[in-house]
Parts: sequence; C-alpha cells; structure tokens
Amino acid sequence: MSVDSVFRTRSLGVAAEGLPDQYADGKAAKVWELYIGDLQSRTQEYKSWLVALLRRHGVRRVLDVACGTGVDSIMLVEEGFSLVSVDASDKMLKYALKTRWNRRKEAAFDQWVIEEANWLTLPEDVEKPAEGFDAVICLGNSFAHLPDFKGDQSEQKLALNNIASMVRPGGILIIDHRNYDYILETGRAPQGKNIYYKSDLTQDISTSVLWVNSKPHMITLDYTIQVPQAALQKLPEVSKFRLSYYPHRLEKFSELLADAFSGAMEHTVYGDFKAYRPAQTQAPCYFIHVCRRTA
Repeated sequence: MSVDSVFRTRSLGVAAEGLPDQYADGKAAKVWELYIGDLQSRTQEYKSWLVALLRRHGVRRVLDVACGTGVDSIMLVEEGFSLVSVDASDKMLKYALKTRWNRRKEAAFDQWVIEEANWLTLPEDVEKPAEGFDAVICLGNSFAHLPDFKGDQSEQKLALNNIASMVRPGGILIIDHRNYDYILETGRAPQGKNIYYKSDLTQDISTSVLWVNSKPHMITLDYTIQVPQAALQKLPEVSKFRLSYYPHRLEKFSELLADAFSGAMEHTVYGDFKAYRPAQTQAPCYFIHVCRRTA
C-alpha cells in the first residue's frame, strides 16, 4: 500500500472555531464505520457496563459531548435514555443525523437532539437543563483529539471545566483515554482488542510519538484495516487511516478532572471496564474515569 493511501487527517480543517477536525475530509469518517464494526453487535461487556452504571445512578438525561457517528448515543437511545448528542465534526455528525432520519418514526429517535458543538465554547453551544444533565459521556478516546498547541494544557483545562459544568449535582461524568502511560513507556499500544468495538477487521496499529522539548506532544496511530470485498467497491482506498492524539498520563488527567470539579467529586478509575489496580499485571488498553459531582 502506497504512503498516499494513509490518511493524514491532522489539520485538514476546522469544524467549529478553534477546534481542529481530524475528520474534515470525510475519508476517515468513512473508515471509522468499518473500524467500529456492526452497530447491532456491540461488545456486550461494554454495553452492559455502561447501561448498568447509568441506571445505578438514576440517569435519564445524557449529554454525549463526542458523539461522532452516533455509536454510543444510538445504543443509549435504544435503551430508553434521553440524549443530546454533539460533536465538532460535521463529517462525523452526518452519520448520526442519517440514523435519526431513518428511524424518525420511532418516538425515541424523533426526540434525539443532535447539534454541532465545540468543547471550548460548550456552555454557549448546548442548552443545559436547569441543574445540568444526569450524565455526560465522552468516550472512545475522544478527548485526546484536543490539541495542546500552547503546551500548558490551558485548552484542555477549559474544555474539561466546560464539560464538568454540564453535570448536575449528584450526576456523573464518564470520560476515557487510551493507556498513554504504557504507549510512552513501551512505544506500542497494549495488546488486546478495542474494548468499545466488535469489528474483527483491524490488522495492525502502528504507533509513533512526537517529542517537543523533551515532552511527549503527540501520538500518532496508523490503523490497518482488512476491508471486506463488498466495501472495496465503495471505498477502494480505505485500508489504512491515521489519527493523532495528544497524550494524557493517568495521574495528570486525574488531577485535571479534580480541578474541573473544584475537588467536589467522587472519582473512580477503571481499566477496560474492570476495577483498576496500579500494580496489576495486565496493562489495560483504556482508562475510564467516572466522576460523580458531590456539590
């Protein structure tokens, strides 16, 4: 495969002011649908974990602040939750909008709210219920797309403050990121399937790290996908795609979350949806943070 077929999706456009859109050319958005696999056969462990957690906390209204093509939102709408779903990428949102249109005769989907929004201006972009949402979710390593161009994490802090402001007292934020500690220490992603997606098409993920002033500034993942013959007719060039992320170490990200809630939160960290122990033998692929606002 020639290097031209690797989608270099960095800095190709801006969907909402101030937030670069790595899916702006629409190509990576198409491949993403292949990467995530069949929407109707999501990993049962993931679905069960998320739905059980939301119900345990009495959640009804959910804000999905990185809905992308609508994968998580669709799952939750089907489970009876009231969803407001936003994303900065109009190329990704069109898949969610298409699903809502196709299922508009179902009351739950007819009431599903989908908007374009930017984490940096979230309070202006999203109409917040009086006290806030029962739950806010930001899953699938989405937050790591936000660049740290200034090198001081000021925009990450602003974004997390805005996201946390959407959570009502007693409500929860569920946000995740890949295990960048492991990637930075070993130079490769932990072994194991993507915990969110059921697709068996992923053949390889190549990892590279960009260091700036002796600090890890960006991690690039090159995904190689085995494209089914039927899909090749529509997407002949999509066997590879590239996404770049701005890495967060677990300890530092936990500190950012505490600051976003001004310390008024109960914080639990999971590794691949299981209780995480820092000294455990198996390195998780993802860290999932559950933050309950206490005031």
